[in-house]
This record gives sequence, C-alpha cells and structure tokens, in this order.
Amino acid sequence: MNDKPTNETSTPAAPAPNAGGRRAAHERLSTGALAVWARACASHPWRVVGSWVGIVALLIVLVGTIGGSLRDEFEIPGSDTQRATDLIKAEFASEQGAVLNVVFAAPEGQRLDTPDRKAAIEKAIARLRSKEFKPADGKAGLESVGDPFSKDTFAKNGRIAYSEAQFDQTIEDADRSQVVAVEDAVRQTVEPTGVTVEYNGEAEFPPIQQGTSELLGLLAAIIVLLIVFRTFVAMLIPIALAITAVATAFLLLFIIAGLTDINTITPILVSMIGLGVGIDYSLFIVTRFRQFLHEGLSPVDAAAEAGSSAGRAVLFAGLTVAISVSGLAFFGLDFVTKLGIGSALGVVTTVLIANSLLLAVLRLLGHKIDRLKVPFLKQVDDSEAARENRLVARWGHFVTAHAGVVFTVVLLVGLGLAATSALVRLGAADQGTESKSQTSRRAYDLLAEGFGKGFNGPIPIVVDVRGDAKAPNRIYQDVQGQKDVASVRKPQFNKQKTVAIVFVTPGSAPQDKATDDLVSRIRNDVVPRATSGGDAVAYVSGQTAAFKDIADRILQRLPFFLLYIVGVTLIVLAMAFRSIVVSATAAVTTIMSAFVGFGVLGLVVQEGHLLGLTGLDRTGPIETFVPPIAFAILFGLSMDYMVFIMSRIREEHVHGLVTRAAVEHGIAAIGRVVVAAAIIMSTVFAAFILSADRVPKEFGLLLAVAILTDALVVRMTLVPALFTLLGEKSWYIPRWLDRMLPNVTIEPPHDREAPIAVGQAKPSET
Repeated sequence: MNDKPTNETSTPAAPAPNAGGRRAAHERLSTGALAVWARACASHPWRVVGSWVGIVALLIVLVGTIGGSLRDEFEIPGSDTQRATDLIKAEFASEQGAVLNVVFAAPEGQRLDTPDRKAAIEKAIARLRSKEFKPADGKAGLESVGDPFSKDTFAKNGRIAYSEAQFDQTIEDADRSQVVAVEDAVRQTVEPTGVTVEYNGEAEFPPIQQGTSELLGLLAAIIVLLIVFRTFVAMLIPIALAITAVATAFLLLFIIAGLTDINTITPILVSMIGLGVGIDYSLFIVTRFRQFLHEGLSPVDAAAEAGSSAGRAVLFAGLTVAISVSGLAFFGLDFVTKLGIGSALGVVTTVLIANSLLLAVLRLLGHKIDRLKVPFLKQVDDSEAARENRLVARWGHFVTAHAGVVFTVVLLVGLGLAATSALVRLGAADQGTESKSQTSRRAYDLLAEGFGKGFNGPIPIVVDVRGDAKAPNRIYQDVQGQKDVASVRKPQFNKQKTVAIVFVTPGSAPQDKATDDLVSRIRNDVVPRATSGGDAVAYVSGQTAAFKDIADRILQRLPFFLLYIVGVTLIVLAMAFRSIVVSATAAVTTIMSAFVGFGVLGLVVQEGHLLGLTGLDRTGPIETFVPPIAFAILFGLSMDYMVFIMSRIREEHVHGLVTRAAVEHGIAAIGRVVVAAAIIMSTVFAAFILSADRVPKEFGLLLAVAILTDALVVRMTLVPALFTLLGEKSWYIPRWLDRMLPNVTIEPPHDREAPIAVGQAKPSET
C-alpha cells in the first residue's frame, strides 16, 4: 500500500533520548536553509527531474549554437619563450603553419638511396607537392615539402632521411583528416619497397583516446558498490549520477570552448575527476539515505535528512575544490588555470545534481533501493547498533586505544615517503618517453639515431636586431664553442633583415639536464656577451626553454598559491568545524598526502622503479604543469575525506559524546563508506595509467596514490589518533576568531523539540 504524502512529512512525538542525552542521527530533525531546500526536492521530486531535463536540453542547444572545439594554446606571459614566439609570428609569415616530419627508414643495415626505394620516396614527395594536398576551401593543406635526399636531411648512415612537410596553418582537431590523408598517401607509396615511414612534429598530434580507462574505472566502481550496498538498485544510483554529472560537465566544457581556448587534454581530467567525485559524493548521500530508511524514517524524511547532513558535507567538499582550483590563477599561466577549471567542472555538476536530482530520485525509489539483492552476499544492516560490530568500527577502537603508537609510526612513515618528492625534477618529457605504439615515438627514435639525440629538440635563438646587424653572427660564433652543442645553423633573417633566428642543435636529448644547462648558459652568458654594446635583444626559445620558463614561473608564484589555498581553506574549515585545530590538521596532512603522491610519481616515471607497470619504457622529468594542477585537485579532493569523516565526528560530539567516543562513532558510521569511496576514486584514477599518452599516466598515478594514502592512512588512522590524543582540545578555537567567523557549521542545525520517532513503521511501496 502506497504511503500518503501527508503521512510522510509528519513529525511524531519525540522518544526519550539515549543515555547521556545523546540523540541518534535519525532522532534529530534538521532545520535551516539547506534543510528546507532538501525537503522541497524530496517533497516535489518530479519537478526536480523535469527541471534537470530542461537544463540539459538548454545546454545541448547552447553547445550547438555557441559551443566550440578544443585547441592547444600555450602562453607564458613575460617570458623569453613568449617574446620569441611573438616575434616569429610577427616577422616570419612562412613559419606560421604546423610542420609534419616525414621520416623514412630502410631495414637495418640497408640504405634508402637504392634505385627502387629512392624512386618510391621521390614519387611520394611529388604527390605531396601536387594539387591534391594544396590548401583549398579553407581546409589545411601543404605549402612546402622538403627534399629528403639533401645534405641536411639524409643521414650519414644512408638508412634514415626526413622531409619537412609544412601546412598553411596550425592543425586543430578538425584538421586531423588532412594530416591522416598525407600520412596514408606516403605510406601507401613507399611501403611496398620495404621503406618504413613514421611521423612527428606539431601536425602529428592525434586526438587523445578516451573510453577504455573510463569503462574500466566504472567496472571497478560497480564491483565495490555491490560489495558495499549488496543490492543492484543502490549500486546503480552513484553510477548513473556520475555519468550524468560527467555528461553535463562535457556540455559545459564545449560551451566554454566556444568562448575561450581549452586544452585538448582537459577532457581527460573532466572524465577522471568527474567519475571519481560523482561516484564518491553520491555514495555518501545514498549511504546516509539508506541508514535513515533502516532506522525507520519515511522516504521523504530520509531523503531530506540525507540532503541536509551528507549533502551539506558535499557542499563544503565541493567548496574546497573550488578554492583550490581558483588558486591556479596565481601562476599567471592561462592554460594551467583553464586546465584546473576544466577539471573542476565535474565537481560542480556533481555537487549541484547530488543536492537536487539525487534527492528526488531517492525519494521516488524509497525502499525499492534495497531491491535486486546480490546473491551469496549477506545483506548489510545499516542501523547504528549493527555498525558498531563491523571491522571498520573495530579499527576505530584499535586506533583510539593505541593512539600514541599509531600516530608516531604513521607520521614517521608518511614523512619519509613525502621526503622522496625532493627527487622530482620538473621539465619536459620528450617524445622519446612516449609509448612505442605511437608513430611520433618511433619517428623520434629514428631521427635520434640518424641525426643525434638533440635533433628532436632544437633551441631557436630569436634576435631582434634593432640596428645591430652583426649581433646574430656574434651569437652564431659564440654558441659554436659551447659544451653540449652538436651543431649551429647560420642566422636565418626575415625579409626586412630586422629579425634573425639562430638554430642550435644540442648534443643531448630535449629532456636531459644537460640541455637545461645549455639553455641557461646561452641565456646567462652567450646572449648577454654577444649583445653587449648594442641595442640588439635575443630570446632563447624551444621546447626545453619553454618548460624551463613554466617551471621558473611556478616556483616563483608557488608561495602565493600555497598561501591562498591553505589560508582560505583554513578559514572555511575553521568556520565549518568551529575549530582551528581541525582546520590546521586538515591543511597540513593534506599537504603531506600530496607530497607522498609526488614522491611516488618521481620514483616511478623519473627514477624508473616499476616503470614497466605504467606502459612506459623510458624515464623522464615530470611535466612542469602537472604538479600545480594535481596539487590543486588533490588539495580539494583530499579535503573531501576530511570533511566527510570530521562532519560525522563533530555531529556526534555536538550531540553529547566526548571526543574519543565521537571519533569511534564517526568512524563506525562513515569509515566503511570512506574506504569504499577511496578505493573507487583511486581505481578510476589508476585506470588512466593505461592511456597511451604520458601526461594522463602521470595524473592517474599521482592522484591514485595520493587519494589512497590520504583516505586510508591519513584520514582513517593518523587524524583519529591525533584527535584522540588531543581530546577536547581538538575543538579549540580562539574566541575572537569564533566571533568573527559566520555561524555556518558542517553539521546541520537541528530542531531539538521536534525529533523524528524511532521505530516508525516502514512504508510499503509498489
């Protein structure tokens, strides 16, 4: 028999409170603005569902009208690299288009200049120069194609040669088909003669493949959720919400792409963060909803109370992510800021959907959420009495009983692992570290074999002559005598002879420290000496110099970034928990978790320990933009677990328990969900290690390790041990700060006079 809406929202007479005056969570009726909103969503579910259908439809229309495509745009304002790039764009019109390096190779021990092979290669080059591949109708086309048998492009061993095919414009995702057509045409022409052809350069940048990692992450999440909930219906709710949140985030992403440049790697972060957060946030709310149902609340009351309590924690958690990501603006690197904002879109959509649509769906499902039980698994009793007998509750009792030893051991081990982050070297991992399944990696290896390791990373020195016509030649002469220089090309002037480029080929690979040192010597010694006494100005550019400039900017602005996100988060959490101790502990331990992640990442991809497990076969430095973006994301996500655990501990403390008992009750109530959430999120992140590209691998490994460390070691062990040792001092806040901060806390306000009855009969729904 269906429940009547009027009965679902009634407030029965209050039962006697538990011993010590403490009331269980289901005995407390939430009040306040969020409680009103949550109850409105639970009371009018179809209105909420209809509203979200309308919002998604509107977003789809906006994507079709003002949406744009993704494109890579890297600018480093005020840097040598940026000034050089701007000069080249302004003075060298012929250098504007993307270059595709067409690399030919004969079998090992053989030559390319045999009659049949040379004829096939020349036929392929002639075809590329034909009208077939010229620019037409606004589509990208080839403007020039180099001779692979010239002195500079034919290797001394006779086995390897290359041709520079220059397009008339930069290559975006929409132009990919023209690049593929060029590659296919050359391959079809030369391969019958036994010639291998590979490609790299700016034009060879295939779209990042997505789908496999996301599916593996979802599969792992399904398995964990089935173990946690023991019913298929409950398992499907977080999965469905995460997919909905990610889809909505992608709609927002492409709308933003129509207004500004969005990097092509951003979708990876959107799906990675969106899936992990979407499942985790909804897992907390669904768990709280089922707990309320099992304690006897009606579906409306259970959904409303879950939104008022767990939903409130989700709001604070989302706020910490927003604070962290907004701090990326301090670096003054537009592409870094946008990568961070893009990665946070999934968090924004999850918070909004979880606190509206999810509550409506839970209300509509009611007790049907426990249907389709998993066979062979004992059903979980989510009542408070049953929770106290679980493994996670026993773990909480163990930690509090041995708090001194646990805290000391975990802290020392954590600091030891975090110390390994000192080994991390920021830079630009070159194409030699990519997977051998990619043509750009194979082309890189061939060019390095035929023309030297430094050939793949030339260092352009752009000289603004300003009346000193001899300055480029002085730079050319001085660079030749430098250590680790393989060759120097004579100055190449523009038509007006006002700007020149001196190309330097280092003797080491682009990612090697020797190349970093060479860039520094040219900037600090060669250029100042060659331009002294005149008005000429020279800027050192190239891949190595660009990532060096990014690293310098990050290190320069890092204190401001940390001061902002740590400072603002301290204030927000002090307001939420009314404790400066809790907020300071959250900030410090989150930094430790992040540095553990950085350390492990450095040990694997830079030092080579267990490198094969990532699908890489060559070590390299950590990309300079990975640490700030990852730290911002980690600081927000790690803080989530602190918010979820401490919100439950504080709720128990506020309602009558001393600190140690509140810690034990809090871990018993939420610990199992935190463990499951951490496993799900880290598995979703770890699935991206399977990506073919190095950067998603780095993000996936770093985030997975840091999240597991933070949730299982820090939040479930170190923090409970610390607060047990501190006792009631854990809730200390200076009086002046307490008066200054707004009275907005992590636990919802409650109507002590109108609790909800225990033992209320469960409604039967059909």
